[in-house]
Amino acid sequence: MIDLILSVCLLADPSACEEQRISYESRGTLAQCMMLSTPYVAEWAGNHPKWKVVSWKCAWPEDREQAI
Repeated sequence: MIDLILSVCLLADPSACEEQRISYESRGTLAQCMMLSTPYVAEWAGNHPKWKVVSWKCAWPEDREQAI
């Protein structure tokens, strides 16, 4: 599993930003995740029209556990 971490902001209030995580199965590296992530970002954006994706990155789920 790998986490795709999106930084998103409301279109109606660009100062209202948050982080969204998408987890999916990947056998590749974080760099490969970044190269292959565009369709996942586009799908999320299409399903959330009130939000604008401003950036994204990939991380291992273990990093999420340590950040909490």
